[in-house]
Amino acid sequence: MRKILLVSWLTLLLSAVVALFWYNEWVYHLPTPIPKNYKPVDQGKFIELSGALAANHTQPMFLHFFNPDCPCSRFNITNFKSLVKSYGHRVKFIVVVMNNKFYTAKQIQDKFDLDIPVLFDASIATLCGVYSTPQAVLLDQDHKLYYRGNYNSSRYCTDEKTSYAKMAIEGLLHDHEKIVFNQLALRAYGCQLPNCTK
Repeated sequence: MRKILLVSWLTLLLSAVVALFWYNEWVYHLPTPIPKNYKPVDQGKFIELSGALAANHTQPMFLHFFNPDCPCSRFNITNFKSLVKSYGHRVKFIVVVMNNKFYTAKQIQDKFDLDIPVLFDASIATLCGVYSTPQAVLLDQDHKLYYRGNYNSSRYCTDEKTSYAKMAIEGLLHDHEKIVFNQLALRAYGCQLPNCTK
């Protein structure tokens, strides 16, 4: 009788874990709802940045929209760091933290082992048409929007065939005028701004 109870209990526990995993996968694959006041920003549009960002026209600029409390952002951090390592000598990488809690740039840099600028300016997301995290924005040297979208169709960014952010960087660096991306690349998935609700 004890064996039957133990097997039943383990089966129930395993089923709950599988169901939870499946539910989280299903939720991850749902697009982030588009905000009511959202204004789309077209590819090729000039993004009018301010401060030190406005003066940087020597390299393309990659803006990583990030929420340290968003599970999707945390799943993505290894992939993002690999992009910085591979392309940091040719592209200016910047983390834009989208979070209503208090963090410092140093806390973000230390926690995620990043040696790149960290900004806290939600207006940049509006300028670029970003409403979820994580999102990638790639601007050319003239600060025109080359790409805004997802890093990958895989939650952990492991599918090389859908490595959209990497494809965008490669396309810009190799002077491809315009790469056509599918909806999985361009439709936002992840955590809604300003709070992590997914």
